[in-house]
Amino acid sequence: MEHHEDLHLIVVSPESTLFDGKVEIVTLPGELGSFSVLYDHAPLISSLIKGEIKYTEDELEKSIGISSGFVEVRDNIVSACVEI
Repeated sequence: MEHHEDLHLIVVSPESTLFDGKVEIVTLPGELGSFSVLYDHAPLISSLIKGEIKYTEDELEKSIGISSGFVEVRDNIVSACVEI
């Protein structure tokens, strides 16, 4: 169900685009602990550590395992560049 309060999540690795779509929430493995991003989150840039990027798409929770990376959040777009 797409609505105006969705985030756009883009997860890319050097090899491919792992996900590019609308999500309701995304949880990322930051160096100081996991953190979640919802619609209208403040802008940020953070490094990522080994763990899972968890996100909810169409009310289903999904995840992508990563070994490291970084993320930028801006204007309801969450862009993660990761190593898997």
